[in-house]
Amino acid sequence: MKTYKKNQEAIAQLTPEQYRVTQENGTERPYTGEYLENKEAGIYVDIVSGEPLFASSDKYESHCGWPSFTKPIVSTNIAELRDSTHGMERVEVRSKHGDSHLGHVFTDGPTDKGGLRYCINSASLKFIAKSQMEVEGYGEYIEQVEDV
Repeated sequence: MKTYKKNQEAIAQLTPEQYRVTQENGTERPYTGEYLENKEAGIYVDIVSGEPLFASSDKYESHCGWPSFTKPIVSTNIAELRDSTHGMERVEVRSKHGDSHLGHVFTDGPTDKGGLRYCINSASLKFIAKSQMEVEGYGEYIEQVEDV
């Protein structure tokens, strides 16, 4: 079983925008993220730790400007924290092992899928295509990824 942790080498390789989002709790501008329009089958992992976060099969178009998911691929890889910045009460979503800021979770998601909307910054993610999952060490999650 793979172990995941905050990886200083990976942090050193981040672009300034990826660093700002993951390490300084930033938010990318809406409709600018690399994965917003991605429709390919695969999983999204933490760009810092590599821990699996979301499956393409749980991604949906929420029209909010950021990639949105109905649930995490492994719930124990997600930490939820109270966030009262910017004059709002929200729930921040962080990667459990990498401690990367990912985005926020809201209760306005599709009701038939549990009602949650994980609104996630592309800058905090790395996409692993289904065809590469086995090679990259994520084979145990292939069954959770539907072909698009």
